[in-house]
Amino acid sequence: MISSKRVILDLIIHRCNNLRSFKQVHAQIITSGAILDDLVVSRVSQFLGKSVEFVDYALEFLNQIDPCSRSYPFNTLISGYATSNSPKVAFLVYKRIIGDGFLPNLFTFPVVLKSCAKFSGIEEGKQIHGVVVKMGFSSDLYVQNSLLHFYSTCGECRVAGEVFDDMLVRDVVTWTGLISGCVRAGRLEEAVTLFLKMDVEPSITTFVSVLVACGRLGYLVMGKCIHGLIFKHGFGANLVVSNALLDMYVKWECLCDAKQLFHELPERDIISWTCLISGLVQCKCPKESLQLFSDMQISGIQPDKVILTSVLSACSSLGALDCGRWVHEYIDRRGIKWDIHIGTAMVDMYAKCGCIEMALQTFYEMSGRNISVWNALLGGLAMHGHGQEALKHFEEMIRVGVRLNEVTFLAILTACCHSGLVDQGRRHFYQMSQDYNLSPRLEHYGCMVDLLCRAGLLEEAQDIIRGMPMPPDVLIWGALLSSLNVNGNVELAQDILDRLYELGSQDSGVYVLLSNIHATNERWDEVKRLRRSMKEKGMRKVPGSSVIEVDGRAHEFLVGDTNHPRSEDIHTLLYVLATQVQLEGHFSHQFL
Repeated sequence: MISSKRVILDLIIHRCNNLRSFKQVHAQIITSGAILDDLVVSRVSQFLGKSVEFVDYALEFLNQIDPCSRSYPFNTLISGYATSNSPKVAFLVYKRIIGDGFLPNLFTFPVVLKSCAKFSGIEEGKQIHGVVVKMGFSSDLYVQNSLLHFYSTCGECRVAGEVFDDMLVRDVVTWTGLISGCVRAGRLEEAVTLFLKMDVEPSITTFVSVLVACGRLGYLVMGKCIHGLIFKHGFGANLVVSNALLDMYVKWECLCDAKQLFHELPERDIISWTCLISGLVQCKCPKESLQLFSDMQISGIQPDKVILTSVLSACSSLGALDCGRWVHEYIDRRGIKWDIHIGTAMVDMYAKCGCIEMALQTFYEMSGRNISVWNALLGGLAMHGHGQEALKHFEEMIRVGVRLNEVTFLAILTACCHSGLVDQGRRHFYQMSQDYNLSPRLEHYGCMVDLLCRAGLLEEAQDIIRGMPMPPDVLIWGALLSSLNVNGNVELAQDILDRLYELGSQDSGVYVLLSNIHATNERWDEVKRLRRSMKEKGMRKVPGSSVIEVDGRAHEFLVGDTNHPRSEDIHTLLYVLATQVQLEGHFSHQFL
């Protein structure tokens, strides 16, 4: 009879979805005497522990049962609150029932410490630690591991290490807790050292933690050794470990290894796709990332915010406007909530694709705008020659109190450079250090040199170079050399080439520029010498390229390349267009 009642009540409690329906069950539990049944009470504790809104009612219910039988249901209730979105409630309930005379046991402390770790309650956790010591539970392995996990999660690695050192017995949970804590705290080398000292078999979680450390440290050889250990321990097919390996190879930019591992995965989840797609974008392989994104959609995986942000970055790099618009429509269609990352990527995509109106519209529709969004807009305006518009938004940034950084000034100097705004460029370059205490980097000096060279102010450009606190790179010398190509100053050009020799430059562009200067001055022997030097060094001129998007697919064309499957049709169309341009009188000479 008791058994059948238990089954019926268990089923009814399981079907309860709110407190009102449970109150009806509560009456049956009391009238039937089932309140004395430990299993029924346990089921009630599980139900009431699902929502922090039931706290008062739950405590009232559990206070009705025999004090000797309260340990398990109280621990179950605390455990439910510890895993909720309001973990601090678990600690508050613990304090309340202690005040009512409840005596905690070995199973109480781990769940309370878990809740303290979730809401980073370092002071609350220390109070629990004191009670653990006072009650004589500090030598229990389960409690010790909970303490170690708590301190590690809260970033108290030193205290976690002290707990670790005091432990007479350590299992894989102990070692993994300290290793993962060190990784979270950024103590990566310490995490790797601990892994090497382990005297127990590592678990999946151990391997994942140490792979994260190796990935951030760039320990390629170590990471590959761990990859081998993973297969040795039979974890090679585990998706969590495989994703950690994938992330590690991507961080090292070992794309061949990453792609091979990805294609060998027996199953892939959203994390697998995110790792490789984001990695391809970071490694400047946007075309491959978009192809992989297309494959992901075919596989049925729904993209999340992280992947969509990476795809928008790829669209920015390729100028793939159709794909970027599709992402925008997908986000709106799916009701995906915009965050600052998606908003920034969207503004950047539209701006770099030349859709300035859409970039501005997206920018002003965002509820919150941080420095990254402003910089994305300025960068896009600068790229497309909207110098005055960029300056207007720069002034607005200052007016609304946005804290400017080095990227902001790089964007505004680029805008001045592309629009020939010499006076504004000078003013903002000096304003950077004088008014905002920001030290110009090599890129900022490069922008200024390029701006002055484009304006024909070579003496001032050379003064800037001479005053730089760091040696100029090949791009700065190249900018100066490019301006010399106009006025044919061979002596200074040769001096620059000598400096590039000192830098060990292998940039073919500067050699071609100097060769053109000599050709302009009909110094053909020097032209031959430079070309011969390039050949001896194995240097080849990097061919120009362009990307065009057709039906959502990006096509890249290189100078002299005839490998495209529709190359003949393309050249025929180019011939027709060029002929039409010539007939309309835009050019007075044949250029085909």
